[in-house]
Amino acid sequence: MTSGLPTALYPAAAIRAFEAAVIAQGTSGLTLMRRAGLAAWSTLLRHWPHAQRLTVVCGPGNNGGDGYVLASAARQAQREVLLVEVGDATRRGPDAAECRREALAHGAVLGRDLAALAGREVLVDALFGLGLQRPPAGVFLAAITAMNAAATPILSLDVPAGLHADTGATPGACIAASVTVTFVGLKQGLFTGQAAAHVGLLEFAGLELPAVFWGAEPAPVQRLLPALLRECLAPRPRASHKGNFGHVLVVGGAAGYAGAARLAAEAALRTGAGLVSVACDPLSVHAIGAGRPEIMVHAVTGAEDLRPLLARASVVAIGPGLAQSAWSRALFGAVRDASRPLVVDADALNLLAAEPQYRPDWCLTPHPGEAARLLGLPHASAINCDRFAAARALQARFGGALVLKGAGSLVCAEQGIGVVPGGNPGMASGGMGDVLTGVIAALRAQGLSLVQAARCGAVLHAAAGDAAASAGERGLLASDLLPALRRLANPAA
Repeated sequence: MTSGLPTALYPAAAIRAFEAAVIAQGTSGLTLMRRAGLAAWSTLLRHWPHAQRLTVVCGPGNNGGDGYVLASAARQAQREVLLVEVGDATRRGPDAAECRREALAHGAVLGRDLAALAGREVLVDALFGLGLQRPPAGVFLAAITAMNAAATPILSLDVPAGLHADTGATPGACIAASVTVTFVGLKQGLFTGQAAAHVGLLEFAGLELPAVFWGAEPAPVQRLLPALLRECLAPRPRASHKGNFGHVLVVGGAAGYAGAARLAAEAALRTGAGLVSVACDPLSVHAIGAGRPEIMVHAVTGAEDLRPLLARASVVAIGPGLAQSAWSRALFGAVRDASRPLVVDADALNLLAAEPQYRPDWCLTPHPGEAARLLGLPHASAINCDRFAAARALQARFGGALVLKGAGSLVCAEQGIGVVPGGNPGMASGGMGDVLTGVIAALRAQGLSLVQAARCGAVLHAAAGDAAASAGERGLLASDLLPALRRLANPAA
């Protein structure tokens, strides 16, 4: 992904409505098509300035028309261009047909043999754009398969063929683009789910359209960028003391699971909580406290032991290493009864799934498997097929704020959805979610609102993961994020 993109994200229907409004105001569809194709040609030149032999694979819709315009521009620049047409030509609209005639007039060569893709220097995917609604099949499946197999850089126009523009899901085969240039507005599906594996480097071309059309209503989804940290994490007053920055209580650390509670607690300390306590199984006390003396560790055998600790806490983070025993259920019940802001993760989410409850003041941080259990769905795939819909359903059912973890984590609240572009595959390891829990709890304890803490926490966690991954993604540990958390939690320093 690239920097410098707009923050607003839209579903395909909003993009289409915007284009229709622009056309109604006098800018023709053919003009938009020509602008898109020329913008795509500029993108191709930036990334492959010396490429001489191009193949443009065009579908029958407007995305194919964009491809024809690119082909014309390439021929005028003396490039060799092969046009491969896929799909029913009778579906080609008049604008795309006109751009096709221009490409052929400029010397582009028609071909239908997908084997000709081998040996080309750049392939251009102009198959679907926003048009995908089902798994690619037939000639479209064959085209995607052949393009991916050609071992040649691919430039996708608008949306990689096979990627759902609204959900980021890939219901079937999908182009693995090297670069994607998207037009008019950013599509929300380019930033979550399977998008990271297929979009490549993302560029944006606004096509010289007036921004006033977007002002009628706020975008339903926003990208959450590291600049948010500077906005929310101001330098501390010079006369501060530890009581100004809250007391986080981590409830978890069942026997054999001390590490999860320790990670959450230390993440809360490194993110700036004034005080951090852990309520854990007596067998876990030494393992949690021995290596980090700043954590106050308390052995609790049941709800009665926990209640005085809850009374002193500003924010409670429950779930890291909690397990699902009778002891776990007793502690979870006591925490739910306490009037404290909560961050709920891991096995606390599984316990919540068994006894659903709505609260306005908590933050839930499920991964897709936990999210499926919370919604009573059979498998995580039911979440990943539409992460936006799943996040909205979870927030509506349970209230508060919701961080749906994964590639392109979503932060959902009544105010809308934010997408976190950061993070990396190295973070797919045990303990990362425990660190996120501690981060969000610490930010909440320091006075950030529920939504601010959820959004900033997700951004900070991803940024720390990216910083830690500079030494390599494979082998990245959750504890590797801790030094970066401290640095990134002081953005104005």
